Amino acid sequence: MSTGHQFWELTIHARPVKIARLAPGADVPAWARDGAPLSSISWNPAETSVIAPADGVPADLPQAGPFLAVQIQGPLDITLTGVLSGLLAPLAEARIPVITLSTYETDWILVPVDHVERAANVWRYHGHTVEKMDGVERKLT
Repeated sequence: MSTGHQFWELTIHARPVKIARLAPGADVPAWARDGAPLSSISWNPAETSVIAPADGVPADLPQAGPFLAVQIQGPLDITLTGVLSGLLAPLAEARIPVITLSTYETDWILVPVDHVERAANVWRYHGHTVEKMDGVERKLT
């Protein structure tokens, strides 16, 4: 199933996240279990990567960020094609760096905090709806 030239509703979450590097096969630390707005753990033979709220990531770890998590409103059918390319191509043209990841029903774009306003303006220019979460987001329990 193709998206054609579909316009998306995007939500920029207020709470910053970071990506941190742990040793290969590391256990999931407690600080990575917050989940608001997003936590993600990825393993490969060389590393364990954690995306988690920035305020919980220990300062002594190799890390990047802060980023704001942009959620593509869904749920998205897992068979859709072109969702990310339609949103990322205009950012690439504007030279805005991003990190992407997907969960079962949602695609996420992590935008460096200092590029978020420009990214939102680029998306709006291309017809997408962009809203920002205000205030403190609730933790998932």
